[in-house]
Amino acid sequence: MAPHTSEVVSIESATDAILLASLSLVGVAVRSLEPVSITLQQYRTLVLLSEHGEQNVGGLAELLAIHPSGATRLCDRLLASGHIERATSRESRREVTVLLSARGRALVRKVTLDRGEEVRAIVAAVTPARRAEMIAGFSAFADAFGEQPDEAWKLGWTT
Repeated sequence: MAPHTSEVVSIESATDAILLASLSLVGVAVRSLEPVSITLQQYRTLVLLSEHGEQNVGGLAELLAIHPSGATRLCDRLLASGHIERATSRESRREVTVLLSARGRALVRKVTLDRGEEVRAIVAAVTPARRAEMIAGFSAFADAFGEQPDEAWKLGWTT
């Protein structure tokens, strides 16, 4: 049973609850990718390209926080599957960039919608009063992390 708002909740108890919720959300994320046969890292790359637009491989590696050689291999796989395209940079004709293809945009849209449906079904199983607590808790967590809600809207997410 959840503590009342007047009770003091330890950092450890809050951390445990958030980690448990994050395991559930990771499960939802992994399941949403199964029908489209793409890895979580590949999907994350597509989402970053959707959010940030055309990138050179070095910039993409930085966004992904991986080594540029890993980003090159990742892009090679996404190019082979048709989810991204190569282009010549607008700033420098010598620089090659990658961007989402129509197939990549469609995949991000589909996965986002499917994931939203699964989360909606889970939330529907929670009482309205507990939903208000969830909103407050997740909002406080996102605020503490520094997450900007506008990023979600770029992907077409709605509440």
